Amino acid sequence: MTRVYLPTTLDRLRDAWSAGAVPVPDADAVVVAEGEDEESEYAALMTAADVSAELLAGPGRRVVVVAEVADPTAGHPVPLKRVLAVHADAADRPADADPDDDLAWYATQEVPDLLG
Repeated sequence: MTRVYLPTTLDRLRDAWSAGAVPVPDADAVVVAEGEDEESEYAALMTAADVSAELLAGPGRRVVVVAEVADPTAGHPVPLKRVLAVHADAADRPADADPDDDLAWYATQEVPDLLG
């Protein structure tokens, strides 16, 4: 299994959670850490957060879904049972916010509260 970081938005995550799977619209949007060390995983998370910010096209919350998949290049929807956690900004942020701001961590059972 490979750990992937999937950039998204709250609206897209809400739709995905209702559908039971997180879509992977573009294989190029899937971020994979270069290694299994903490620094590589953090770099992958922040790269996915940058892509999430681009998806927002304005103020909002960056969202990154962390999941484990068999083939990160397949482009298939990721079933919720493969989701390990979700990272998101704690609040809406202006478009000119610092791109290096950390994201909050949400366990899968906390995602409905995040989406609420």
